[in-house]
Amino acid sequence: MRDRDQFRANSTRATVLHWPPTVDTQVGSMDNVDTQVLKKADEWQRDGRRVVLGTIVRTWGSAPRPVGSLVAIRDDGLVVGSVSGGCIEDDLVDRVRARALAADTPQRVKYGVTAEDAFKFGLPCGGTLELVLEPVGPQSRVGELLDRIGDGRQTIRRLAMSNGEVTLEDGTGRDVLRVTDVELVSVHGPRLRLLVIGAGQLTHYLAQMALACDYSITICDPREEYADGWHVPGTTLVRTMPDDTVLEMKPDANTAIVALTHDPKLDDLALIEALKSNAFYVGAIGSQKNQAARKKRLVEFGVTAAQLDHLHGPVGIKNGARTPPEIAVSILAELTAQKYGYRIPTPIAVTAQRVESGCAVG
Repeated sequence: MRDRDQFRANSTRATVLHWPPTVDTQVGSMDNVDTQVLKKADEWQRDGRRVVLGTIVRTWGSAPRPVGSLVAIRDDGLVVGSVSGGCIEDDLVDRVRARALAADTPQRVKYGVTAEDAFKFGLPCGGTLELVLEPVGPQSRVGELLDRIGDGRQTIRRLAMSNGEVTLEDGTGRDVLRVTDVELVSVHGPRLRLLVIGAGQLTHYLAQMALACDYSITICDPREEYADGWHVPGTTLVRTMPDDTVLEMKPDANTAIVALTHDPKLDDLALIEALKSNAFYVGAIGSQKNQAARKKRLVEFGVTAAQLDHLHGPVGIKNGARTPPEIAVSILAELTAQKYGYRIPTPIAVTAQRVESGCAVG
């Protein structure tokens, strides 16, 4: 087995190690859909409007929106967010305007319990969903929750079903939404972590897209010529060596790690530790030939055959991507499939085409 420190020392390309780590944190302005719902609910409440906030807590069958999705309804019927294709929202609006739902305390409601209801409310294939609806007020602490989300803190929000009082606490990264007759426990803020090795052009596109998918993103690059040019708001840049960064992050089942430097001295250092971790996704850029050579090197550093089986390389789904933004799309698509437990079969090229000046050329 080769020594990892010797591998670092033999690097032929100059790298700069900053210790303690130099961290550049940039606060972003991109919001996911549910954060936008919370912001609007807080704004309406501060303006003195009556607001009801709805959270999907359970689904059965082919429900159109996942558990945790939010909707906010103002007293005049204005809606932000979604829990269905629109039919349920219409019914919620009517009942909220009539003060027939969650007028004073939280309330649980179900839609689509019968086939007739499923058809009436536009739920596909007999789907059913359950919502917790709550009146929004100072006791809801929505503004404080938004501040915590803006600081990048995963937050557990506990809603007392008896009186609507809310408590907030830091999340552990392993928390899930749950509901009882006593309380609704929901999870807010970044739930998935993405560590990208390399701050090059491709990483800029991947980071921007992953932000929209609610990843908490760390970029690791000890090379000054790349790190100094990093400018994606909402991400955290560290200039430490990749293996140290992986170990410091303690990757769990909510962590994805992608190596994109094209420099084996950096990518391999990250992969050596990443493949030994509990990260749900580990990928590296490079051709099939480069991947085969990489696997041989990783074995020399103690990575087992079983651990190598978790390496996605070449990174991303095979979709004909050529440009950096296209490759970023393919990587995020594979991350999404892995997150939800889907296996993407090897695609078959139907036609061979290239596009020039907007015209397809055979």
